[in-house]
Amino acid sequence: MSGEEEENAAELKIGDEFLKAKCLMNCEVARILDHKYDQLQQMSADPTNQISQVFEKSMQYVKRFSNYKNTDAVRQAREVLSRYKLAEFEVWPFFRLKFPRHLVTFNHINVHLQLCVLGNLCPDTVEEAIAIVPSIKSKGRKLEDDAIEKMLHDLSLIKKFE
Repeated sequence: MSGEEEENAAELKIGDEFLKAKCLMNCEVARILDHKYDQLQQMSADPTNQISQVFEKSMQYVKRFSNYKNTDAVRQAREVLSRYKLAEFEVWPFFRLKFPRHLVTFNHINVHLQLCVLGNLCPDTVEEAIAIVPSIKSKGRKLEDDAIEKMLHDLSLIKKFE
């Protein structure tokens, strides 16, 4: 982004470093922070390596709002969400007034955002899923209600049996 433009995540005005970044679900962030926490604990003999309050609060937050707790469940949830080809949704019309097409890979941002929203919120019904992520029924490739129902069912089974 140019130095004059102000970043605003709500409007997807984000820095260039985020344009190709992969969004993570809370459960994935929790796994990463757990690993980092373990590393920091091993180095805790050094008094200069204290764990910050921000780190601890962030870890508490993602753990509290993680729907999948173990590594296999996290991997399975990502696979289930990826299986439904969210990448094929066309979202450009929504953003065309705010961004030049050549500057942003919207499908890249949109796909990972959709995966994370559905993975984090785990809607129970097709109607909830569509209300949360309307683009799954928007112009372009549409998932049929049966496919959305199957995806939600698969996610609920992962939660149930982890």
